[in-house]
Amino acid sequence: MIELGFEFQAMASACELRLVGDDESALRRAAQAAIAEVHRIERKYSRYDAGSLVSRINASAGRGQAVPVDDETAGLLAFAGRLHALSGGRFDITSGVLRRAWDFRAGRVPGGAEVKALLPLIGWPRVVFDGHRVALPQAGMEIDFGGFGKEYAADRAAALLRQAGVAGGYVNLGGDIAVLGPRSDGRGWRLGIRHPRRDDAMIDTLELGAGALATSGDYERYFEADGVRYCHVLDPSSGWPVRDWQSVSVVAPTCAAAGAACTITMLLGARGLTFIREQSLPFLAVDVRGVVIRV
Repeated sequence: MIELGFEFQAMASACELRLVGDDESALRRAAQAAIAEVHRIERKYSRYDAGSLVSRINASAGRGQAVPVDDETAGLLAFAGRLHALSGGRFDITSGVLRRAWDFRAGRVPGGAEVKALLPLIGWPRVVFDGHRVALPQAGMEIDFGGFGKEYAADRAAALLRQAGVAGGYVNLGGDIAVLGPRSDGRGWRLGIRHPRRDDAMIDTLELGAGALATSGDYERYFEADGVRYCHVLDPSSGWPVRDWQSVSVVAPTCAAAGAACTITMLLGARGLTFIREQSLPFLAVDVRGVVIRV
C-alpha cells in the first residue's frame, strides 16, 4: 500500500488530500476528480463569482422572481433551515449582508447605526422556498452558504473518493477534515487542532480513522481595536461579532455536521456549552479566557 499527498487551493484556503491505495495511477485519477468536485462547488455557490447560482439568487432579491434550484441546492437550503431551527435562529444564511458593515481587511469598527440598518435584511423565515424555487422578498437581501460550504465540499470530495475505491485517507479543506479511513498500517490519522492564540502551534492532537473534524474560531478572520478582538463570526440578532469562545472543534460522522455544531456553539455564546454537550459529540472548546473544555 502507498500513501500519496496532493495540495491545492480552493475556497480561499490551503487544501490537502492524503490518500491510501495500492494503485498510484488510480489514486491520482481519484484525487483529480475530488479536487474538481471541490472547485465545482466553489464555482456554483461562491458569492464572489458573479455567475454562481448564489449570485443569481441574490441578484433577484426584491424583484418578485423565484429562482429554480436543483436537488443539490434544495438540499443545502433545507439543511440551512434545519440549522436555523436548531440554533434558535442564530445560524442564518441571510446574515452575510453584515459584511457590508464589517471589513476585516481594513480593520474598521462600524458605527452602531450602520450595523443596525442591515438587520432588517436578515431573516431566514422570510426566504420563500418551496423545495424547488427560492425567492428573496426584499431588495438587498442575500443568502450565503459560507457557513457550511467548505464542510459540504469536504464531504462530497470524500464521497467521490470512496466511490473510486479509495479506502483510506482524508480530505482537508482549510482545517475542515473528512476522514475516509485509516492509514495503510491500520492506524488513524494524527490530526492537530490549531491553538487559537499561538500561530503555528497546536493546542491538541487526536487520532481519527473515520468521521470528520471541524473547527470554528475567532482567529480565522479578525482585527483588534482598542484592545478588543472583532472576529468574522457575527451574531445575526445583533450584527456584532461573538466574544465568548476562542475556538470550538467538534468530531462528527460528517464534516457538515461537525462544522454546524462548532459554528452554532460559537454563535450561542455562553449558552453554547450546554448546546454542544447536548449533541453527544466529542469536542474541544477554548473559552474567551483561554480555558480548555473537552469531552
